[in-house]
Amino acid sequence: MLLHVCFLLYHNASILSLPFFFPVLEARIQQLQYDIVLDVQHARIQFVNAPKSGREASSGKSHKNVSGVRTEVPKVRQNISKGGGQTSKGGGKDASASKSRWMEKLILEKKTKTQKLNLKLGIEDKPVKSRKGKLMLPGTAQKNISTKAGKKTASTSKKSKTLKNQEPTANQVHTMADAPVAATTVPIRKAKGKGKASTEPAPELSEVRDQELAELERKAEAKAQELAEVEKLETKLNQWAMSASPELVQDNSEARMYEGVQLSVHCYLEACVFCGDIDRAQRLLLTHHRMISRRNLLNIGHYNVMMRVWAKKGSLNQIGRLFILVEEAGLKPNLTSYCAALECMGRTPNYDPNNVDICHCQSLSNLPPSGESLHILAKELGNRVHNKFCIRMKSHNQMVGKLSHIYNEYAELLAKDSKEFDVLPRERWWKVEAEHSSGPSLLGDNTQWPHTVVMELGTYLVDLMVKHMKVNSDILSPAYDRKFIPVLYHMYTFRSNKQVGFIKPHPILTQMQQDAMETTLTFDSYVMPMLCPPVPWTSAKFGAYLLTPTKMMRTVVGANQHEILLEKCQDADLHAVLDSLNQLGNAAWRINQPLLDIIISIFNDKGNEKLDVPPPNSEAPKILRYSQQDLATYSSAEKAHLKRELVKAKKKCSEMHSLRMDALYKLSIANHMRDEVFWFPHNMDFRGRTYPCPPYFNHLGSDVTRAILVFAEGKPLGPGGLKWLKIHLVNLTGLKKRSSLAGRLEYANTIMDDILDSADNPLNGKKWWQNADEPWQALACCMEIANAVRSPDPTHFISHFPVHQDGSCNGLQHYAALGRDVIGATSVNLIPCEVPQDVYSGVAQQVEEFRARDSEKGLKIAQVLEGFISRKVVKQTVMTVVYGVTRYGGRLQIEKRLKEVDDFPKEYIWDASHYLVQQVFSSLKEMFTGTREIQDWLTESARLIAKSGNTVEWVTPLGLPIIQPYHRTRTQMGTIQDLSLQITHDSKQKPDTVKQKNAFPPNFIHSLDSTHMMLTALYCYSAGLTFVSVHDCFWTHALTVDTMNKVCREQFVALHSQPILQELSNFLLQKYCSGLS
Repeated sequence: MLLHVCFLLYHNASILSLPFFFPVLEARIQQLQYDIVLDVQHARIQFVNAPKSGREASSGKSHKNVSGVRTEVPKVRQNISKGGGQTSKGGGKDASASKSRWMEKLILEKKTKTQKLNLKLGIEDKPVKSRKGKLMLPGTAQKNISTKAGKKTASTSKKSKTLKNQEPTANQVHTMADAPVAATTVPIRKAKGKGKASTEPAPELSEVRDQELAELERKAEAKAQELAEVEKLETKLNQWAMSASPELVQDNSEARMYEGVQLSVHCYLEACVFCGDIDRAQRLLLTHHRMISRRNLLNIGHYNVMMRVWAKKGSLNQIGRLFILVEEAGLKPNLTSYCAALECMGRTPNYDPNNVDICHCQSLSNLPPSGESLHILAKELGNRVHNKFCIRMKSHNQMVGKLSHIYNEYAELLAKDSKEFDVLPRERWWKVEAEHSSGPSLLGDNTQWPHTVVMELGTYLVDLMVKHMKVNSDILSPAYDRKFIPVLYHMYTFRSNKQVGFIKPHPILTQMQQDAMETTLTFDSYVMPMLCPPVPWTSAKFGAYLLTPTKMMRTVVGANQHEILLEKCQDADLHAVLDSLNQLGNAAWRINQPLLDIIISIFNDKGNEKLDVPPPNSEAPKILRYSQQDLATYSSAEKAHLKRELVKAKKKCSEMHSLRMDALYKLSIANHMRDEVFWFPHNMDFRGRTYPCPPYFNHLGSDVTRAILVFAEGKPLGPGGLKWLKIHLVNLTGLKKRSSLAGRLEYANTIMDDILDSADNPLNGKKWWQNADEPWQALACCMEIANAVRSPDPTHFISHFPVHQDGSCNGLQHYAALGRDVIGATSVNLIPCEVPQDVYSGVAQQVEEFRARDSEKGLKIAQVLEGFISRKVVKQTVMTVVYGVTRYGGRLQIEKRLKEVDDFPKEYIWDASHYLVQQVFSSLKEMFTGTREIQDWLTESARLIAKSGNTVEWVTPLGLPIIQPYHRTRTQMGTIQDLSLQITHDSKQKPDTVKQKNAFPPNFIHSLDSTHMMLTALYCYSAGLTFVSVHDCFWTHALTVDTMNKVCREQFVALHSQPILQELSNFLLQKYCSGLS
C-alpha cells in the first residue's frame, strides 16, 4: 500500500509540490528491486520547507539546511548500481529483468528530474562509470539501506569503499530536495586505478556549494519561512478543494481532477504516517473536516488512515472522536473502521466493553437550565463513584458468586406458596447462609468514605467537567464562527445572604436537550424499584440491595454517631426493627396500567394543574425584557413593580420546570415498570421512621404516584371488601369527615351513578372524581368499584387495590395517650364515639369562635377573615405543631393556604396569617392541656443535657438506640477545591443547644409513631396480611381491613400500657446524672 502511495505522490509531484517525499520514494524503489524486507530509518527523515512558488518548485533547486551544511547519506552496506542495470560484484543477476512497467516509468521520470536539477546547478551531464566499467546515470550515487538485522551482503566481501557518513550534530538538520539525488552528498566520479569510488566532490559542485552557503548565511530565515510556506500550502489545498467540489464537476476532466485531489490527500496522510509525523496528518484531516468545502473531499478511507494509526497506539478516545467526525461528515463506517476499533480494544489493557461510566452524562442530562448547586452536584458524583468502588470490591473479593447462590435459594423459599408465617425472612436467610458458610464473608469491608473525601472527589470531577467538556459554538447555527466553548459554567449566586457556587449549563446545551427528538432518561440501579425481592436485613450493615451498599439508618451526611450506637447493640435487640423493615420491603407491587395511560395522555397534552399534572415550560409565563430606553420612561415605583413581576415570573418558571421534571421522572419509571412486578426495599431515618430506598417513584409520593400503584398479589373482596372500597372512596373525596362509617357507606351508594360514570368516561363524562381531595386515587377507586359490582359475584372478585386507614393526627394521639388526656384523646378518636371526631375541624371551629369575638370588638383583620376560616386552612399547622413547628413556620403554612383561596384579598394575607397562627396555638393549648406540659418537660430536659456538653439520647420501646446529631457548625475548606463545607454533625464540637431542645419533642414522638407502625407490621405478617405504611397511614387489601384495624388498635394500647415517660426519665437520669453526687 505504501509503495502505491509513494508512486502516486511522485506521479503527482507537479501538483503537490512536496519535495520531502523523495527519500522515502527512493528507499522504496531499492527495497522492491532486491525483494528484501528492509527497515527504513524513519528518525533520519524529516520535513523541510516547501518552495515559495510553483515555478520555484518545478525548477528542482535543492533545499538547504538551517546550518548551511549539507548532510551526507548514511553509511551503506549494499552498493547498488542503478545506471548499469546490474549489481556490484557478487550482486547476482541483472535486476532490470524483474522490473515492472511502472517501475521503469518511475526511474525514467526520476532521470528527467535529475537532469533538470543539474541544468539549474550548471552541472555538466556526463555519464559516470561504475566499478565494472558500466556507465551510471548522471547524478546517481551508489547508495544502500541498512537492514534491521544488519546482515552483510556479497558486496561487502570485497570491502568496497563507500562514502563515509557524518552523524548530524545538534545543529544539523537533514534536508530533502525535489529529486532523490539531493539526498546524496555529490555525484561520485570514477577513481583512477582500481575502480574505487572517490569521496572528493566535483569541482563544479564545490563552487556551487560555497555560493549556496553564502546565500543561506545572508538570508537566515529558518522557522519564519517554514511557517509561511505551510500557510501557502494550506492555501493551495483550499484552492484545490474549491475547484474540485463535487457540485462543480461538469465533465470527465474535472471529475478526474476531483479524484486526483482526493488521492493526493490520501497519499499525504499515508506518507505523514509513514514518516512518523502523526500530528501533521491529524491536523490535515481536522482542517479538511472543519471546512465544509474541504469536507466534501474526504471519504471514509481518509478517516480510516488515522483510525489504523490510533488503533496501533491503543488510543480508544481518538478512535471514538474519529467515529464522531465520520458521522458529522455524513459517512458510514466500513469494515476497516470497525476492525480498527476492535484492534484498539484488544491493545487497551483491562478494557471492559460493558463497563461504561456514564455518570457525567447523567449529571448533564439531569441538570436544569437554571443550574444546580456545586454542593449537590459534587455530592451526587462522589457518592456514585463510591458505590461503583464498593461493587467492584465485592466482585474482587469473590463475594458476588457466594451471594448469588445464597440469594437464589432464598428466593426459591419465598416463592413457595406456604401459609407458614412463623418463619421470618431474616431467619430464612440465616438458614441458607449457614449452608454456605465457606468462602468470603457477605459483610466484607464496608468502610464508609468520610463525607469530606466524597465531597472533594465530587468537586474535582465537576471541575474536570467544567474545564474539559466543550462543544462547537456553531453546532446549532452555522453563522457563528467555529470555536470550542465550555458546556458548563461555574458561577456564584446568593442564597439566604450566602454566596453559593453554582454550575449552570450553556444555553446551547439546554437547547440541544430540548430540541432532541428522543430523550432517554438514565437512572442508577439503586434509585429504581427492584425486580426481585430485597435482601432481608440481617444486621445494621447488610440488607436491601444485592450489591449497592445501603445503610439501615439514614443519617445526616457524614454523621457516624448512629453507627457507633448500633454497633454497641446486641444483634437480638435489633431483630424486631430488622424484621419490620423486611416485612415492608417484601410487599410486591405492580402498575395500574389503565390509569397510567390516562395520566400520560394528560401529561403529553399540556398537563393540568388542577389535577396535579404539571404543564410544560411552554405554558410558563413569558419573562418580559426591557431595554434601557424603555426603562428610562418609567418612574422609580414602576421600575420596582416591574422588577417584582420579573422575579415572580422567574420563580414561577423555575417551579414549573421542577414540577414538570419530577412528574416526568415518576411517569417514566412507572411506564418502564408497567409490565413488571417490583419491590421497594426500605430503611429508616435516625428516629426510626421508615422510607422506601428508591427516591423518585414509591408509595410515599403524591396523589398521582399512589394512584398508579396496586398490590401484585390479589385477594378476593370477601363479604366486607366492597363496603371498604366505597368507604375508602368517600374518604378520598374529603367529604363526610364528621360522618360515621355507616353514613359514609350510605353516601357512596347514593352516588353510584357518578362513580360508574367516572370509571367509564373519566375525561369526557361528568368528571365527578376531579372534585375530590385526592382526584387520581378517587378515580382509581371508582374503576375498582365498577369492576367489582359488574363481576358475577363481587365477593369473589380478585382485588389488587390497597385500602388506606389513616390516623387522626397521630402526633396528638401519642401526646394524649402519654398524658392520659381524656379531652384530647376524645378529639383524636382514642375513645369510642358514635361519630368519628375530626380534630382539624374542631380547631377550625374554635378559631372561628375566637374570630367572631374579636370581630365584635372591631378588629379589622378578624372582620376580613369572616367566611374564610376552614379545616383546610388550619390542618397543616395543627398537624405539625406536635412536631415542633414554630409560630413563624405556622404563619408561612397558613399564608400558603390563604393564597390558594381565590376570593381572599391578597393585601391582607400577611396580617391574616399572623392573626390565625396565634389563634391556632391558643386553641390547641386549651384542647390539649397535657400535650403542652409534656412538650415543656422534654424541651427543658434537652436544654439541660445540651448545656452540660452532651447530646440527647434515648432508646425506643423496640430497643432502637437514637441520638440527635446536632452540633455547632464547623466550616471546613476542601483540600482539592475551595469548597466550603458546613459540618453540623461533628461529635467533637459542642452540641447545638437550640436545635437539641427544639428537636427533642417531635423526634421523640416520631420514634413512638414508628414503634407503633413496626409492631403493627410484625403482627400483620403473623396474621398473613399484606401490609405497607406511609408513616401513620396503613395500607392493606379490602378483605383484610378489619383485621388490620384490630391489630393496629391492640398494638397502640400495648405500647402505651408501658410507662414510657417513666422509663425515659430513668434512662436520662442514669446516663446524664449518674456521676453527680
